[in-house]
Order: sequence, then structure tokens, then C-alpha cells
Amino acid sequence: MRKLLSVLLMLALLGTLLVPFAVAEEALEPITLTVFRGDPGDQPSDDNKIYKMIEEEFGVTFEFEFLAGDLDETLGVKIAGEDYPDLFDGGNSADLIIQNGALINLLDYINPEDTPRLWAHIEPQKARLIEHDEDGNDVLYIIPNYGLTDGDQIVNEVNGPAFFIQKQVLAWAGYPQIHTLNEYFDLIEGFLAENPTNADGTPYIGFDILCEDWRHFCLINPVQHLMGRPNDGEVLIDVSTDDFHTETFIDKPYAKAYYQKLNEEYQKGLISKDTFVMNYDQYIAQLSSGIVLGMFDQTWDFGNATAALKTAGMDENTYVALGLVYDPEYVDGQEIEEHYVNGTLPNVRRGFGISVNCQYPERIINMWEEMLSERWQLILNWGIEGEDYYVEDGRLLMTQEQYEQRNDNTWKLQNRALAFFESSPKKQGWILEGDYAGNTWDPAQQPEIVLGLMNDYDKDFLSHYGYSKFADFVNPPIELAPYGEAWQIDYTPVDIEHQDFLDIQDRCLPDIIMSDPAEFDAKWDAFVEEITPSATAFGDYMQEAVVAEAHKVLDNE
Repeated sequence: MRKLLSVLLMLALLGTLLVPFAVAEEALEPITLTVFRGDPGDQPSDDNKIYKMIEEEFGVTFEFEFLAGDLDETLGVKIAGEDYPDLFDGGNSADLIIQNGALINLLDYINPEDTPRLWAHIEPQKARLIEHDEDGNDVLYIIPNYGLTDGDQIVNEVNGPAFFIQKQVLAWAGYPQIHTLNEYFDLIEGFLAENPTNADGTPYIGFDILCEDWRHFCLINPVQHLMGRPNDGEVLIDVSTDDFHTETFIDKPYAKAYYQKLNEEYQKGLISKDTFVMNYDQYIAQLSSGIVLGMFDQTWDFGNATAALKTAGMDENTYVALGLVYDPEYVDGQEIEEHYVNGTLPNVRRGFGISVNCQYPERIINMWEEMLSERWQLILNWGIEGEDYYVEDGRLLMTQEQYEQRNDNTWKLQNRALAFFESSPKKQGWILEGDYAGNTWDPAQQPEIVLGLMNDYDKDFLSHYGYSKFADFVNPPIELAPYGEAWQIDYTPVDIEHQDFLDIQDRCLPDIIMSDPAEFDAKWDAFVEEITPSATAFGDYMQEAVVAEAHKVLDNE
């Protein structure tokens, strides 16, 4: 009898001990997460090896929806119908989904005890990332997809805004140093005069301007950079003043100089007549064909075109980022110092949030927590050891073939989980601990790869300048201002005025650029008069917001 009772007691105890294990097993039942990306993209292959690993380890598969059409309109439809995916990336309009209550507060799930990796990831920048809701509660809706870096800033190339020019144009001219707006367009004009078409007889396009949807920054933002400042969105900020003097720049006389220059180049035929009506896919197709000599853009925005050119062996048609400034004649004889690259900045409100419709927030948080481990960050960044990279004396390395396939778009759809990883929390910068300390998380930043596995064309190209990396074409990063970058500030309180401000630019600036030179001054004056009310309202708001954001960070440091 005693033996029977002992056995029953042991079984009861064993059953109690097995309950958590059973719950854990149940929690890993297969689920499918719906995902929206606020950018165009391509569906990964069904046999993608990294997604297969995610499915095997986390029990998670994904249904991806990529942006097709206007971002704000697409988000508006989702908001109206409360049709929210589980993982929701609102792109450059993430404030719309935040303000409309589409996302959960991640701080309900992230803390130092339960999610130590995620907490350590955000903690150094929590003064910038954690905000307060209307009740004064701490809130965090999106963990930045980029900009939370470990160690010293790595700048091997310009990943953000710049004026870009094809390498073959610089080579044709004997590898000159190009620093000003006039030098840039003079170079393109000279090349076109001698080389109007490519080898196939297709005419070159001197300068493209993308205007579609939120990517109208290619049309609007150059002015602030020509004035010597990094990206602050749609305002110019004097960081040397106590009040961070902030003003809209598009309606100022120094902006007129840029658009008058574009008007001159349009009349000369350097700018294509369809540039203001083409969509993003058409723009990428033009760049991928190698016929566009120059444009203003941000490196990440045309990565698919760069990859296509490299895959096709058209290295001479890939681009160099130049930090142009105004010639002194445009700014009352002032000599402007170039500052295109900013200090390390978290990409605030950019990346995945978890929607209020999601039934599995804990599963996502736990998956992100595990994916910030060294093992998973190596998988998501570098791939599979032995297949996609190798290790030698503690260094993460790639063969030439491995590095080249990494830039192939078709290969990426089969072998990388970019549609998920690009918008998820990730390690960046230097690996600071463990067996691989001293390497970089991103293979493209690894010292041995930057120059060692660079193709022969690029090595030879840089040698003519005496440079070791393409970031040498611009000045080193400047110190990040306390407010960060002003484009990250929430414009919602002046949403109507801000939208009017943008709409007027989108409508008027292309017309001004294409206008008869005799009508340019009148059209510019009419534009300034029309935009002044919304520019004033937006500029006044941004002045207050910049100061408030700066003090929030300074007071919490």
C-alpha cells in the first residue's frame, strides 16, 4: 500500500513538473504572422533557407504584403477598416498608425528581467526612444530597425543622402574632385557632350529626380545639404544658436538658387521630361539599366538598382556619393563646409510595431529576444557558416564568390530573410563580446571585406583618388545634435498644415523646373506666396518641437 501511495505521489509530482514543459510546447505550435512592409519589395522564395530555420526553431511562418501605390493612402485604408497585420511597418508614415492606436506598447512586454537582450538593445538610447502617452505613461511602439549600434561609428560608405554620379563619369574626366553644384553639373554636361549614348545606342539621362509619394525628398531635401547640414527633413537648423534656430528652407532665397539651376539643366536636356511622372519602379528600372548618370537620393533607396548593376557586371555604372555644397556665388560669397554624414542616430519610429490585432505578441517578443543572440545575428547578417561565409583565426570572412552572390537579388530571395530582418530589431556596428569580438555584425562593414573583396574595378577606381573606402569622398560624421534629426519629430499636431506644405511643393516645384526661363522668377514668387502660410505654421511648430526634443534628451542624459 505504501509503495502504491509512493508511486501515485511520484506520478502526481512528476505531472506537476511537466505542466510548464507542456505549456511551452503548446506555445510553440505553428503560427503564421501577417506582415506589412511600408516599402515595395519582392516575395521571398518558398524554399528560402533562413525562413525554414525560423519556422523550425520558432514555429513561425510569414505572409508578407509589400507597399503597392501611395503609402499614406494604403495606411489610411488599413486604419479605416482596422485591418492591421500582426507586424506593421508604416515606413515614413509610421506616425499615422501610432496616432490611430494601431500598435501595442512594447514596454508591456520588454523589461530588464524578462527580455534582457531587448532591454540592453534599447537602454542606451531610451531617452530618445521612450515617449509619453496622453496619460503620462512610458510608451515604445517601435524598436528602431537601424541605428542602435555597438562601439564606435563605422563609416565605410555613405548610406544616406547625397548627390550621386556614375563612376564612369568621374573616370572619363580623369578622376576629379567634385565639391560644388556647378562642378557637378558641368561634369555631367561635359560627359554627355562626348558620350550622348551608351554602347547600345541608348541615350544617357543626365539627372533624374524621383518625386513619387514620400520619396519626394529627392526633389525637396537637397537644399539643406547644399547649405552644409545633414538630414533634418524639411527644415534647416542652426545648431550653433542657443534656440536651435529652425526654419523651413524651401521658401527661402537660397532654395531658389537650386531650382533655378535645375531649370537651366532641364532646358539643356540633362533632365528627362518624364522624371516628374515616373513611379518608383520605373525609376529603379532606369537606374538598373545604367543610363542615368546622376541623381540626388539616399543610398538605401536604390539598393536594388545597385545590386542589379553589379550582378550584370556594370561596375562603371554604379554610383559614388558626393557631398555637394553651393558655390559661393549662390550664397553671398559664403564658403560652406559639407556635412552630409551625421553622428550615430537611432531610426526612431521606423521598423516593425506589433499591432493591436495580433494574437501572438509574446511569441514575437520572445522571437526577437532570441534573435538578438550572437548565433541568430550571425545567421541573419552573415548566413550559414560554411555556405555563406567562413571563419579563420576568429575572423568572419567571405570568398569572392560568396560576397558576389550576396549582392545578387535572386540569391537574396532564396538565402536571406530580408523582408523580416530589415524591419526587425538588429545588432549593428562592432561585435564587442564573445568569440567573434572585433568583427562587425554587417559583412559590408567588415574591414577585410571593405577593400579585400571589393571588385577590381572599384579597387582601381579608389586608387586614383588615394582612397581606401567610398566614404572618403565626404567629410567624417559630425556630432549628432541633441534633438537627433528633425525628420523624426512627430508632425501630427500640424498634420494639415504640413500636408498642405508638402502638396504645394509637389505641385509647384516640377512646374517651376520645367518652366520657360523668362517665367521662372514670376513662378517662384507665386510659389513662395502660396506656400508661406503653411510654411510659417509648420516652421513655428518645428522650432518649438526641436527645442523640446533637445531638452528631453539633454535632461535625461
